[in-house]
Amino acid sequence: MVARGPRYAALVLMAALTAALLALAATATMAQPRRPKAGPAPSVAKEAPHTPVEEIKREQQPGAKESVQADVSARNVPVTSSFHGTEIVIFGAVDNSQQPSAESGYYDVLIVVEGVPGRIVVRRKNNVAGLWLNTSSATFDVVPSYYAIASTRPIDEITSEEFRASHGVGFQHLRFMPAFGQPQALSTEDLKDFQQAIIRLKQKQGLYIQDNFRVAFIGKSLFRATIELPANVTVGPFDTRVYLFHDEKLLSQYSVRLNLEREGLERYLHRFAFGSPTLYGLVTVALAVAAGLVASTVFGRTAH
Repeated sequence: MVARGPRYAALVLMAALTAALLALAATATMAQPRRPKAGPAPSVAKEAPHTPVEEIKREQQPGAKESVQADVSARNVPVTSSFHGTEIVIFGAVDNSQQPSAESGYYDVLIVVEGVPGRIVVRRKNNVAGLWLNTSSATFDVVPSYYAIASTRPIDEITSEEFRASHGVGFQHLRFMPAFGQPQALSTEDLKDFQQAIIRLKQKQGLYIQDNFRVAFIGKSLFRATIELPANVTVGPFDTRVYLFHDEKLLSQYSVRLNLEREGLERYLHRFAFGSPTLYGLVTVALAVAAGLVASTVFGRTAH
């Protein structure tokens, strides 16, 4: 027992230190202001700040009798440690519908779901003396962390190229903004290649999706679509835009916002890690040392 005295004393001391750090961390987390801080756009690895914006927007084209109404199956989606992705149902109706039946194809519906914009760095590798090395890179701002398109048929058959370009509909019309202070001068061709690389990577990760036949009418005026949100999606607000067309002419559009929010222990740990990174590091080290002392005590007792 005498030989074990210093070990037990160190264990008790580390446990007390860990408890004190955890209590201090809880106090610091609770004391953090809830309003978002000003700064650059968040990267995809962080939680995007919430900004108070109007959740529903309607726009009716002049002279159009029809109007579209839409909503999502869940305005707020909780994200916990067991989050493995989810499916969002987007449904709506056409007021004053002139469509004779669901199968007639009188109307076309185009849905765009756009996630939190952020900054991303893309790098190009080249073969240098037999080794594949990063030789150039580009940084872009306002890159949607998630982007999905669903429609009743191919989008180039629904609306014109001019409309898609002006409204940012389609991967080729995403407005990636080159960040200031690029490490090297890039030509227009290089920027285009880097933008295409971002789109390919996002598609591979399941974050950029296009389905030309995902929207279906289930009546003369009712329609629905499903959108998959993968587990690696960025937490934050998502803008959902619904466009109603007839003969390539925009009749009405409707926008609604849904939010992915961290909840439970996941939310607490995230706020603690990004709100007080130094304290979070100290607590992590203290817990690691305490776990090592516990293991040493248990295995030491077994050995004797």
